Amino acid sequence: MPRYGASLRQSCPRSGREQGQDGTAGAPGLLWMGLVLALALALALALALSDSRVLWAPAEAHPLSPQGHPARLHRIVPRLRDVFGWGNLTCPICKGLFTAINLGLKKEPNVARVGSVAIKLCNLLKIAPPAVCQSIVHLFEDDMVEVWRRSVLSPSEACGLLLGSTCGHWDIFSSWNISLPTVPKPPPKPPSPPAPGAPVSRILFLTDLHWDHDYLEGTDPDCADPLCCRRGSGLPPASRPGAGYWGEYSKCDLPLRTLESLLSGLGPAGPFDMVYWTGDIPAHDVWHQTRQDQLRALTTVTALVRKFLGPVPVYPAVGNHESTPVNSFPPPFIEGNHSSRWLYEAMAKAWEPWLPAEALRTLRIGGFYALSPYPGLRLISLNMNFCSRENFWLLINSTDPAGQLQWLVGELQAAEDRGDKVHIIGHIPPGHCLKSWSWNYYRIVARYENTLAAQFFGHTHVDEFEVFYDEETLSRPLAVAFLAPSATTYIGLNPDGNYSGSSHVVLDHETYILNLTQANIPGAIPHWQLLYRARETYGLPNTLPTAWHNLVYRMRGDMQLFQTFWFLYHKGHPPSEPCGTPCRLATLCAQLSARADSPALCRHLMPDGSLPEAQSLWPRPLFC
Repeated sequence: MPRYGASLRQSCPRSGREQGQDGTAGAPGLLWMGLVLALALALALALALSDSRVLWAPAEAHPLSPQGHPARLHRIVPRLRDVFGWGNLTCPICKGLFTAINLGLKKEPNVARVGSVAIKLCNLLKIAPPAVCQSIVHLFEDDMVEVWRRSVLSPSEACGLLLGSTCGHWDIFSSWNISLPTVPKPPPKPPSPPAPGAPVSRILFLTDLHWDHDYLEGTDPDCADPLCCRRGSGLPPASRPGAGYWGEYSKCDLPLRTLESLLSGLGPAGPFDMVYWTGDIPAHDVWHQTRQDQLRALTTVTALVRKFLGPVPVYPAVGNHESTPVNSFPPPFIEGNHSSRWLYEAMAKAWEPWLPAEALRTLRIGGFYALSPYPGLRLISLNMNFCSRENFWLLINSTDPAGQLQWLVGELQAAEDRGDKVHIIGHIPPGHCLKSWSWNYYRIVARYENTLAAQFFGHTHVDEFEVFYDEETLSRPLAVAFLAPSATTYIGLNPDGNYSGSSHVVLDHETYILNLTQANIPGAIPHWQLLYRARETYGLPNTLPTAWHNLVYRMRGDMQLFQTFWFLYHKGHPPSEPCGTPCRLATLCAQLSARADSPALCRHLMPDGSLPEAQSLWPRPLFC
């Protein structure tokens, strides 16, 4: 394995009196300030880049834990202690040091010094090739220093991270609760099936299109960079083929022609009444994206959708890749050049033909909105970046960012009062969110189970679902969220139709795919084909929450049924490694886990009924 960069111990000044070639001189306190900030920046980069390396499906049959961030940090930190000689650092000295750092940072937030050290750390930890390290540090450094300057990270929390729980508790994302109205919850009322011959709506569900402007046929699909199949990826070895014309099953995104093929070939699956589009438009080249790049992706793909779908209304949600740096979504109280106003204003302009004035108003403020596609149906589009573990701006304050969940409660209560049903769309699924946000959302879903008819998310790049249960017993299924896979697929939804008294629940769904192996054969024409229909394939009596709950337990004992699910989970292109018992339990557990960090939800899956360990039984592939 190549060793990127030099040892930081060799590259940095050996004392406060010495100065390196990069100009990182100064007093020991300033050097420590730069070092610790650079460590935080390097860890953020490790999370951003590691989440961008897997774009199509897990490389192995053991998906990643949602609680993997602390685990990854604690694997990295001991290596850093060895490198920097922190073995003799005591808790009182550590806390005193961080107190001085926080005071010093308020006086001199030296971005250049932090960036210089972070590049060395990125190379030392082999987070990415040197060129990628340099580019992504320069992209992230200004925002990260600003976040640290504003954050409430205390010396006790910082030293808890570095020295362990005996020195402090590293949990900057403290617990909080939203307020629910005092209106009593109505008794649970399962939706009635539609009468024979009742209208059925048709909704197109698109997510994670990830257009790569620099995709280039014939380039190396397995290059050293986090994203390949593009200008700069080089040519593959003579023994391996290069990137295909329409795309590649590798760490690659898609050319625009593949998205054009998808949208122009929708005819057999339609006609559609409306479209849910849950974000992630740009590519995964997160180390050198500019705001101009992101806006080009937004306007280009929006224009493409409008060109092929014409008058069909499209309702988008904001993905984590829409911004730059990736995952960077400051709450609305952050103003000036650091704010997300540049992005939300551009979205409002691009999506104005689809959204009414009030929806555009809240979109401009926080990237979320609500509207009524039909009488009796309310659609709510959430900005799930305000729940994201990777959104480093939440280090400042993670308590209900933008007041979005409290706003959601108000929307749901108003819908309940009117007798309306509600669909929720968003990018990151609630089971992948920060714990307090996820648990509050779970509580909201349980309170408004009669009103909330369906939920739709993306982000994971695989075809799955998340079941919600009553909070009292965690045994009664009361809601389900549908998670659509990434592009090279699209989903057709059949909700109960637009008529008085409609339940607006999903009656069935079907997935269409493009087989890239077949499409890339010279002379072939891309053919989008039906992969499966949910009720027919899984033998479901309906698509209500209990049916999905029962499917999970049927798959626990029926290996053939699980292998069918595993094949479809990966859009018909599963990894070569078999999915053994740990993998199978982890995958099934994820379908029951709409609440983050809640292993009790999976206790009945375990052979002995014990509680699973959260680290070992959560798939949660972070393909963001």
